[in-house]
Amino acid sequence: MSSVDHSKMDNRLNERLATSGFRFTPQRQHVYSVLLGKRDHPTVEEVFMRSKQGMPDISMATVYNCLDALVKCGLVRHVNLDRAATRYCPNMKEHCHFYCEECGGVYDIDFMAEGNHHGLNVPEGFQIKQYDISLRGLCRDCASKAIK
Repeated sequence: MSSVDHSKMDNRLNERLATSGFRFTPQRQHVYSVLLGKRDHPTVEEVFMRSKQGMPDISMATVYNCLDALVKCGLVRHVNLDRAATRYCPNMKEHCHFYCEECGGVYDIDFMAEGNHHGLNVPEGFQIKQYDISLRGLCRDCASKAIK
């Protein structure tokens, strides 16, 4: 990430935290940067292990608190797939998640067109605020291995 991109990310993070009543801290900045660095929907344990690489003194409790603040200020969302551990996603555009039943990977799937409820038969008068749709199957790599 270039210094300009890093500065924009810091400004956006600081603004969102402040408008939600949170302070900008180096730990929150670091955890957010870890999530943006590898967008693979990590669990809290994975975020913790990655965070320790650049900030060895960070605790698991601090990572939990940082993730909670990032979710509450709308920079990160929870991804819950059945009974698996909660994962974290920094992609705040409306999208759904594809879970590979073979390798366990979680992938963002964009919707085709914005504003048309994406083929859902939504009753008149209902207002959708957020989608929470997950798909299950085999990712491209696992599907190609299954064919062989």
